[in-house]
Amino acid sequence: MIDMIDYSKSEPLNHLNREEKLKWLMNAYGNDVIRIAYTYLKQKQLAEDVAQDVFIKCYEKMDTFRNESSYKTWLIRITVNRCKDVLKSWSFKNLYLTNFFKPNQTYNSLEKKPFGGEANELISKQVIELPVKLREVIILFYYQEFSIEEISNLLKINPNTVKTRLHRGRIKLKESFEGAWAISGK
Repeated sequence: MIDMIDYSKSEPLNHLNREEKLKWLMNAYGNDVIRIAYTYLKQKQLAEDVAQDVFIKCYEKMDTFRNESSYKTWLIRITVNRCKDVLKSWSFKNLYLTNFFKPNQTYNSLEKKPFGGEANELISKQVIELPVKLREVIILFYYQEFSIEEISNLLKINPNTVKTRLHRGRIKLKESFEGAWAISGK
């Protein structure tokens, strides 16, 4: 039996050169970066573009990494900042509107699986519909399993603000689930 290597359980040793370290980071956290980007941007192509930008920036800044956090936290921080830049950009606002009005939009596996599994499709749709500030803490806490302190450091906000946003996110999700179930008659 072949054991699968779980890249997320250990981080690269310092003896790796830059290219090897980048390959390791892409294997270990590439899917996480794309999924986080997708939760912000709601477009697969943009999420992949952001992931590419994140790993280019990672490669450029690898020598300045101070080991004050894990590589995963560092990459997610870069991803969140890049996504916020894209959300503020003129091109995103205009491209987003044109994609929003496309008829018969089909969903790919990334859109169905930000949380894994078909059974969680309703949850993922409701989470993606949350405002960005609530969505990011819900994703980082429940999906990426960061602690409140880690999210606080990652987003550079007060831990109490993280708790408040988690609470508000849960309330909004509860309200949206009740509405969705009332419509479906369950």
